[in-house]
Amino acid sequence: MKRSSGLPINRDQTRTICYPAAALLAGLFAAQGLSTLQVYLSNKVLYRTLTAINDAGYLAVPNLQIMNRLQEFGPALYGGLLFTLSVGAGLSLLSFAAAWVWDRLFSRNTIPLIFLLFLWAGFLAAANFKGFSPLVSAYFFVIPAVVFWVTLRLMPPQTKPGPWFYRLIPLIPIALLACLWGTQMDGHLFINLRDKLLLSNPLGTRITDFYYKYTLYPAEVFKPLDQKTIKTCNLEQIKKRSFKRLLEGKLLNYDYLNTGEDGEVNLTIRKEGKTLIFENGGEVILRTTANDFLSAPANILKQFSSEMDRYPLFRQFTFLSLLIGFPITLYLFLYIIILFLLSRFLDLRASSVTAAILCFLSGILLLIPVWLGNAGNIDKNHLDKFLESARWQDRVAALKIIRQHWVDVAGFPSYKRMLSSPHIPERYWLTKALAVSRNAETRKDLSALLDDPSPSVVSMAFQTLGRRGDKRAVKEILKRIESSDHWYTQWYAYKALKVLGWKQTESR
Repeated sequence: MKRSSGLPINRDQTRTICYPAAALLAGLFAAQGLSTLQVYLSNKVLYRTLTAINDAGYLAVPNLQIMNRLQEFGPALYGGLLFTLSVGAGLSLLSFAAAWVWDRLFSRNTIPLIFLLFLWAGFLAAANFKGFSPLVSAYFFVIPAVVFWVTLRLMPPQTKPGPWFYRLIPLIPIALLACLWGTQMDGHLFINLRDKLLLSNPLGTRITDFYYKYTLYPAEVFKPLDQKTIKTCNLEQIKKRSFKRLLEGKLLNYDYLNTGEDGEVNLTIRKEGKTLIFENGGEVILRTTANDFLSAPANILKQFSSEMDRYPLFRQFTFLSLLIGFPITLYLFLYIIILFLLSRFLDLRASSVTAAILCFLSGILLLIPVWLGNAGNIDKNHLDKFLESARWQDRVAALKIIRQHWVDVAGFPSYKRMLSSPHIPERYWLTKALAVSRNAETRKDLSALLDDPSPSVVSMAFQTLGRRGDKRAVKEILKRIESSDHWYTQWYAYKALKVLGWKQTESR
């Protein structure tokens, strides 16, 4: 039956509708507290590392501007959102589902609870398989405990269930949307979402800029050592001067900078006879011979990084949670908000059906720009036609073909107009396409693109300078790194320097 307009719903119905949101929010708030602490502590460690690098006379990336922010609370808070919306969302969903199943299907029987506790213990053990990590353990302990407790405390008593079909109503759109969005799944999913969904509107552009500004703070938490931009080492225990210099040169190739004994370092090497001992924090990680290391340093350093890596499962869980847990969490919050509003006017069953339909339509609306952004087949013999198309999506598709087939984009007169395109994806893919060109004029264009307002375009401009192989760009890149106030673009600039053959030296 319909409710009269504006009539408040009763307390029991409010509890029935809202308790899942309350339980999930409790988990997300717990995750945000843990992630903020985790990123803050990581930032502190990075600050000490960068200080030692700078004091030793090396080029520090990120630079002094970003270094000072590492001690602030803001980057930790905003950077922690990555873990909150991934790990936090994933663990909250799993914990809520476990509590619901235990209450509704097993009537809070002890034996199923013991089984759930074993699963929980298994997660904790797996998270610490490569070494105990207090904060990672806290995610897998605190968030499930909080969500499980809040769910059971707020969950209304079980009433006589209606037809089984109505219980599935909230889940049906999730399954349908997963199938529809699955058609867009490929190796470029996140880039396609950025280009076609986020960068197609002002709100999405702000979200993207926020991501680029803060993503490297949490990434630094769980990156394997060999993927960090700059690492530190201590070779002071190597007594033979010539051998120490030889080691130092090999390590510089992989951005291990000898900062001496000042502060904590990522790698300490000492020699016992013919054996090199690789240590971290006073713990022996790896033993090898001098000949093996000097002949294959990349393999040894990768093995050292792998032995030290305590976060493989945490990284995988973060990625899966971002891909699956975050979208489902967004869907559930939208469903609950719509259901709450509709229940003021309709009965609970009608409200549930209508809310599910509206959520499904919302998912379709988000899919439409991604689907329409596909340009179809591009004839590489008529690229000029697509580069002059009125649709920026066609122009981007043509630029991708140009890049794939190593065609010089400077050979098309229309490319100049793209430099000032209002569409960020177009400037982004034009910048990538310029990597092939050897036209002298395009070097000036790339220099202008280094001042683009979008960090994604600036990052690609640095990458393109590296791929063009023109070592005259080294001086400009070094200057840009020291003056930049954006960590993400500095990261790409440093990688461009390495591609161009530049190496760290103590005296810059």
